[in-house]
Amino acid sequence: MMATTPKPTLVLLVRHGRTPTTGKVLPGRAPGLHLGDEGLVQAQTAASRISALSEADKNGRVTAVYASPMERTRETAAPIAKALGLRVRTDKGLLEADFGAWTGKKLSDLNKKKEWAQVQRYPSGFRFPDGESFSEMQQRITSAIAGLVARHPGETIVAVSHADPIKAAVAHAMGTHLDLFQRIVVGPCSISAILHTQSGPVVLSVNSMGDDLSTLVPS
Repeated sequence: MMATTPKPTLVLLVRHGRTPTTGKVLPGRAPGLHLGDEGLVQAQTAASRISALSEADKNGRVTAVYASPMERTRETAAPIAKALGLRVRTDKGLLEADFGAWTGKKLSDLNKKKEWAQVQRYPSGFRFPDGESFSEMQQRITSAIAGLVARHPGETIVAVSHADPIKAAVAHAMGTHLDLFQRIVVGPCSISAILHTQSGPVVLSVNSMGDDLSTLVPS
């Protein structure tokens, strides 16, 4: 009897919705940051889009919703899980990068630092003071996603995370060097879809804001 090829796992990577400090501050893992009013609306929109995808493909229904432990990601995941009749599970591997001493600093101040050029052009060689390196972050997020794929073979799952980890995961899936990952845009509550197959990942969508997700199929 011929062995059957395992079905691929579709991972929908959702960035959390907009917060009052989005684009102004590097919040990192500091607790107490919640979605703003716009972010709550964005989360509801993402929930509707993902629910429509799940309904469109009876064999590819979303079976699990994961989020990083931060308030803003769990608040984004909550309406998605509710629309699907699921619960939100937390996974520390989906956490934001540990920005160390830069946590909570204004972006307008950080981009004046000489190190900022390295963050943008040579991130693979940069470590945040008293924090995580970009390489460690990429290893962490890709390992977390691999673990979720192994846990949900042939299923469709949602993972709500943060901009830089999602960008790093997309770069890894595309075979793009980490030093180029800053060229990838992942906006608040955007959805990036990666199909994990036996022969490797296939990036179906990046930074999707309003497209019909039911069209997410390899050409």
